[in-house]
Amino acid sequence: MEKEHLEMILEDINGKFDLILEGHDGLRKELRELSRRTDERFDMVDFKFDVLNNKVDTVVADLKATDARLSNKVDDVAAELKAHRVDTEVHRGYQLRED
Repeated sequence: MEKEHLEMILEDINGKFDLILEGHDGLRKELRELSRRTDERFDMVDFKFDVLNNKVDTVVADLKATDARLSNKVDDVAAELKAHRVDTEVHRGYQLRED
């Protein structure tokens, strides 16, 4: 009876060992799938960051160009105002004091 009893115990151990191997295999597959999905998401995030960086660079360049144009226009308006002031002072016979 000892041999039969030992064989039953070994079969039980083998069955449990097979279950552990199956579980380990399932976990390995899930980890691979998770790794694949994570890689895909990081690739998408990297792509979006690149797009945003390019957009920010474009906006910065546009803002600098707009600032330069505005600065030129302000300078032009100041020059025209100064010329107008000089012209007005000549015609009216008075001078505006600068403080």
